[in-house]
Amino acid sequence: MKVMLDEGAFLPTKAHENDAGWDLYSKEDGDVRLWNGSSYVFDTGVHIQIPPGFVGMIKSRSGMNFNYGLQAEGVVDADYLGSIKVKLYCNDVGENCCAVVAPGDKIAQLVVMPIAAFGLEPVDSLEPTERGSNGFGSSGR
Repeated sequence: MKVMLDEGAFLPTKAHENDAGWDLYSKEDGDVRLWNGSSYVFDTGVHIQIPPGFVGMIKSRSGMNFNYGLQAEGVVDADYLGSIKVKLYCNDVGENCCAVVAPGDKIAQLVVMPIAAFGLEPVDSLEPTERGSNGFGSSGR
C-alpha cells in the first residue's frame, strides 16, 4: 500500500512478521495526559491508500487497553486519503491517575481487511432461522 507522511509523522510498523495490524504512532509535540473518562484525538500524519475492496480498521493496542484502559475504534475507507486520526478513550486508570502518551508512542493499530461486496435488498419478511429474533443471552452462558 502507498503511504504518505506529514512532517513529524512516523511510518506505521509491524513489530512481528505475523502481526495483524500496523502500529500507528503519536506525533504530538509533547506528552498528552488522559484522565479517567477523558479522550483525545491524535492526528497521526499518516495518509494511506487502501486498495479498493478493503477497509482499514483502527483497533486498540491490547497492552495499552489492558494496562491503561486506553481504547480506540474507527474505520478508514479505501477512498479516504486524509491523515488518519485516532481518538483514544481512557476508561479505567483510576480517579487520581492518568495515562501519559508521549511523542512517538504507539497509540493504535491499523488492520486492513476485505469487505463484503453485495447490496441490500428491501423485503417484507426474512427467512426463518433457529435463533429468530431472540437477543442477548438467548444462546446461553
